Amino acid sequence: MEQEKPGSRRIFFSVAYDGTNYHGWQLQPGAVTIESELNRALTELLGEEIRVIGASRTDTGVHALCNAAVFDTTARIPAEKFAYALNQRLPEDIRIRESKEVAPDFHPRHTQSRKTYEYRIYNARFPMPTKRLYSFFTYAKLDVEAMARAGALLEGEHDFKSFCSVNTQAETTVRTIYRVEVWREGGREVCLQSGGYGDESDIVIRITGSGFLYNMVRIIAGTLLEVGQGKRKPEDIEAILASCDRSAAGPTAPACGLTLTAYEFL
Repeated sequence: MEQEKPGSRRIFFSVAYDGTNYHGWQLQPGAVTIESELNRALTELLGEEIRVIGASRTDTGVHALCNAAVFDTTARIPAEKFAYALNQRLPEDIRIRESKEVAPDFHPRHTQSRKTYEYRIYNARFPMPTKRLYSFFTYAKLDVEAMARAGALLEGEHDFKSFCSVNTQAETTVRTIYRVEVWREGGREVCLQSGGYGDESDIVIRITGSGFLYNMVRIIAGTLLEVGQGKRKPEDIEAILASCDRSAAGPTAPACGLTLTAYEFL
């Protein structure tokens, strides 16, 4: 995005969304996306054609608490007021959480940053309808400690070619993962109508890194799930990384369990 008009300003905003009803972030012909909704609302508001630049191009069905984007405008609306004006024009499942003016050359994808994703797994005897849009369900017993040991082996700078889609267009598949955490929360015994009991809990995989490849977090989640089920050993991660072969890693976990939870510009 280039500044073409005299007096143009660059506005930054943080956006949260439920990705269930959208074909991801990025513009796609004939599809409703987060980016297309933002462009529509801004164009209607300002009376000029607006095209935003997003920081993270999340996939279809993936959620975000704090994705970031910028756009250029000659409008003199106070920067902090854009959030209020846009939220009146956006669907309820997209909300601007902050807006502010930034330097004209600030670019969210060309600025050093740290991103955190969480993948949530609902582990119980049967699915829970209220969790279906925001977590992946499995009834299989999972060894969370083994998953955590496997995740720790992903930390550091590695070639993550085994953990990205074969369709990636990235110039390099080397990325740095700062931290991988896996834990079980809310373990509880639930009373059933029959008078019996069942166990349920939420398992969270939290991954923080400098950047991620296409489907990388979901492939990591799918691989850690196989470790938790005993299909792989934690130390298998080292061989998977070394192979640089997508077929060596686990499946791509469903998008519904994934949320971008933090985006920090350094």
